[in-house]
Amino acid sequence: MPVTSLSDEADKARRFREAALPYLDDVYTLARYLLRDANDAEDAVQECYLRALKHFDTYRGPAMKPWLFAILRNVCRAEYARRAASPNTPIDDVPEAAEQAPLWHEPQETPEAQIVRERDASTIRRLVEALAEPFKETFVLREIQNLSYREIADAVGVPVGTVMSRLARARAMLRTAWTAEQE
Repeated sequence: MPVTSLSDEADKARRFREAALPYLDDVYTLARYLLRDANDAEDAVQECYLRALKHFDTYRGPAMKPWLFAILRNVCRAEYARRAASPNTPIDDVPEAAEQAPLWHEPQETPEAQIVRERDASTIRRLVEALAEPFKETFVLREIQNLSYREIADAVGVPVGTVMSRLARARAMLRTAWTAEQE
C-alpha cells in the first residue's frame, strides 16, 4: 500500500467534502424511505459516507449523487439482510411521526388547507412506504431525488427499461391506492 502524506489525506478529505456533502440531505431522504427508521437511516448515511470517503480515490465521473446512492443502496441491502428474519410491518401499522416533515413545502393560506395538506402528505408517505422495495426505491429516486432514468439504472444496477417499468408500475400502484384512500 502506498504511503500517503498527511497533506494528501487532508486534500482528499477536502475534495470529498466539497463533492459529497451537498448531497447529504438527499442521501438521508433515500435512506429514510428505504429503512423506515430515522436512527437506522442516520447510521446508514454515516456508513455510506465512510465507504465513499474510503473509496473516493477510485471515484471517476461527474455524477456524485448516483454514486452515493449506489453505496447507500448496498449499505441498506446489508441492513435488509440483517433484518430478513423479522416480518414486515403491514401498511396500517406504520407509525405516523408527528415531527416528520412533509415531502414538500408549500405556503399555507388557511389552517384548513394546512390540515388537508398534512393529511395528504401523511397518506402519500404511507402509500410510498407500502410499495414493494424495488418500486419504492425507483419511485423515491425519480420523484423525490429527481435522478434521471440513467442515473437510477446506474445506482440500482438494472437496465434503463427496468427502471422505466418499475416507475410506471409504482405510479399505477400509488394511483390505485390513492383512489381507494379517497373513497
